[in-house]
Amino acid sequence: MKLYKKYLAGETKAVYDEIHELGDKAFSMEHMPEIEKVLTETFERVAYNLRIIYQELLAIGYQFKTNPEFNFEKSLHLPLENTNSLIQKIDSAIAPFGYIPLSLKYFYRLVGGVNFTWDYAMNKNLMWNVADPIWIASIDSIADDVTNKFWAEEIQEYIDYDILEHAFLELSADELHKDNISGNPSYIIEITKKPSIDGNFLREPNDTTFINYLRICFDNCGFPGLTRNDLNDHQAFFDIVKPKLKKI
Repeated sequence: MKLYKKYLAGETKAVYDEIHELGDKAFSMEHMPEIEKVLTETFERVAYNLRIIYQELLAIGYQFKTNPEFNFEKSLHLPLENTNSLIQKIDSAIAPFGYIPLSLKYFYRLVGGVNFTWDYAMNKNLMWNVADPIWIASIDSIADDVTNKFWAEEIQEYIDYDILEHAFLELSADELHKDNISGNPSYIIEITKKPSIDGNFLREPNDTTFINYLRICFDNCGFPGLTRNDLNDHQAFFDIVKPKLKKI
């Protein structure tokens, strides 16, 4: 059975395991059309799941950012009209270091942006503590970061001093900063040294790939920290939301 049919049949994780095993062959004409169909289906499901979670959070009075000034502050936004040109801009800026994983490009083309952090400025009484709400920085903020005149120099220092082996893009604040607490460095996605379908999502507690991070988020209804501690009563929310979400 082909990858796309397997994916539709529910073998979502197994399909990505197969894609990973293909290595460089994944980009061949033999495999790429099928993989593109899988990626499209995956990120259409991601967009669907985020809309479901967002609506249910609104229904229970979750305090999203009230008056977002920038796209990265918006709880949920559609793909930007200039997404492809921004991807090209990022590709050019990071070229000396490597490549953006294809999965992240599909996220920006088909999903847009998400930031389910609580608006602490409006309400200091968080609904859930250290819940680590999903947050993937908007593509325009990523483009601004990598075109900053100091970005390449700073990334090279990380590599030269063996702090990290690869260059990276910052995608999200860590679980403590999301609760307005001084915490750890941002969650990052690895810039790969050669083209890749997916990439490592680092500094996040699960130490996994980007797509599997999203999978973990949906297993926890957008808040992977909820099941890492006993601080919150979340079961009623899970009971409503989880049956509505699609496997990725």
